[in-house]
Amino acid sequence: MVERPPAGTIPDTPGSYQFKDADGRVIYVGKAKSLRQRLANYFADPRTLPARTAQMVQTAETVEWIQVRNEVEALMLEYSLIKEHRPRFNVRLVDDKSYPYLAVTLSDEWPRAMVMRGRKRKGTRYFGPYAHAYAIRDTLDELLRTFPIRTCSDAKLRRHERLGKPCLLFHIEKCSAPCVGEIGHDEYAVLVAELMEFLDGDTQPVLERIESEMRSAAEGLDFEQAARLRDRIATVRKAVERQQIVAERNEDFDVIGIAGDSLEASVQVFLVRRGRVVGRTGFVLDKVLDLTSSETVSAVMENLYGDEPAMGWPQLVLVPEMPDDPELYRAWLGEMRGTKVELRIPRRGPKRELADTVHHNAEEALRRHRLRRANDHNTRARALNELQDALGLPAAPLRIECYDMSHLQGTDYVGSMVVMEDGLPRKGEYRRFRIKGVQGNDDFAAMAEVLHRRFSAYLADRDRPAAERGKFAYPPQLVLVDGGKGQLGVATGVLDELGLDDEIPVASLAKRFEQVYVPGRQDPVEVPRGSEALFMLKRIRDESHRFAIAYHRQLRGRRMTSSELDDVPGLGPRRRERLLRHFGSVAKVRAADLESLVEISWLPDTVAAAGTNGCTQSREPAARR
Repeated sequence: MVERPPAGTIPDTPGSYQFKDADGRVIYVGKAKSLRQRLANYFADPRTLPARTAQMVQTAETVEWIQVRNEVEALMLEYSLIKEHRPRFNVRLVDDKSYPYLAVTLSDEWPRAMVMRGRKRKGTRYFGPYAHAYAIRDTLDELLRTFPIRTCSDAKLRRHERLGKPCLLFHIEKCSAPCVGEIGHDEYAVLVAELMEFLDGDTQPVLERIESEMRSAAEGLDFEQAARLRDRIATVRKAVERQQIVAERNEDFDVIGIAGDSLEASVQVFLVRRGRVVGRTGFVLDKVLDLTSSETVSAVMENLYGDEPAMGWPQLVLVPEMPDDPELYRAWLGEMRGTKVELRIPRRGPKRELADTVHHNAEEALRRHRLRRANDHNTRARALNELQDALGLPAAPLRIECYDMSHLQGTDYVGSMVVMEDGLPRKGEYRRFRIKGVQGNDDFAAMAEVLHRRFSAYLADRDRPAAERGKFAYPPQLVLVDGGKGQLGVATGVLDELGLDDEIPVASLAKRFEQVYVPGRQDPVEVPRGSEALFMLKRIRDESHRFAIAYHRQLRGRRMTSSELDDVPGLGPRRRERLLRHFGSVAKVRAADLESLVEISWLPDTVAAAGTNGCTQSREPAARR
């Protein structure tokens, strides 16, 4: 464990600090307005630190720091050190997808337009990134009729220079053939400049120029050229339509959407230039340490803007929540851009709608990321083996059952049991419970009731013939309960009471720090962060929570929408629904007379009469009052 530096040796100035392990490797880099105050937090009682922070301090052997003049320099230094050392306890990009860019090679004698991925090259101007390479290629193919710059490789360009003949693209008017001198450097430079202006989102000057040339050609009776220019206008407008208009023409901003949990976060960013969405990017962050939502936004912004973005730094960044020190990040971005940069949380209007769209994209990206991990057979097998080792189980838990409770101030109390077999949800085995013997808000008693009902049924079924067994016939290799030591104690007590404590292992997963507890241990079990084992436990816990809430909402909704129509003999759910659609509301059904009800062809006369009597009786007390 790292030793606290002697009192008074830590300066009370801005800077960056680095924790190192026994081998001298940097394992964590941070920044601070005051190094003395920030580092003092790490040397508090380990029991008061967040679990993952305590783990980092326990792993570290030494701490060093570098002083700078202000907070902005501290932030920039922190980013540089993280980029250089890639510390294990700093936020990591675990799914940093390589998005395609449209690039223009300005350093070439004859600049070339091409689709590129990966690391940026000096002397090349980038536009994007975009979601799909095919979308860029389609757009570029349309734009080449208006801006016919070369797309061929350098080798092909030199080959046609030697041949003295242009390639097919020149003949179909998608290249101006600089290889054979069909265009001069100045004229070619104008085409390149106009293409980049268009890709920056400034489309109106291009359209106005082509329309002017078309009119001039028509006035000069060069109708063939006018027709070609007309077709170019159509292709430019088609390309413009691909760019979604979301703001005023003079607005440049980025929209950040974040969706995630305590372990990881999916980030999506839409780039808006001249009021149009001209690019997007995204990645998944592994939160190695415990981060608040504000700290997550800070980490996202550092990863996005630490190096110059392809489309430059925006004038405005729309965020789901302010970073932990908004003024620091405004100053940092302003220094990088050279002008003032604003941070804002969109509250209403088109920008709020766009922010909601970006957030939805982030949720979908996170869902796809988790699905890729969950569906991989090798990954599932590794997760089950990791669980066996971490929890000391006699065998890999091929069947895991997880339990959770849901209620609203003690009403509509329900429990859920979800099942995962071979690492995949087995929805046909899910079960739900209405709590019967618990009064008020008592999660421990409710959990005990659910587990007792489930495993009492198992004991009753165990010795029966296979054909006569009920829905609780098969035991799990692991029982997981949602909660901490209290819920674990309840589960252990029930299994011990039923004589199953030696047969069925049990564990609990606490929400706060994703800590795993097993019987007989005071401290949580060490399940490595980012491991497939912890991911699997978390996924089944979240599924049990979702299943319990869905059942609770169903019962609560059923109770809140019940009416006197529920007690009418012969009026089942489907007839009740049709009757409400026919009249429009319960009040109008209640006000209907027998003649109106009998006229409905699909409603039996006996039910109509019973409904009239029932509604009349229900109204009488109200009339007397």
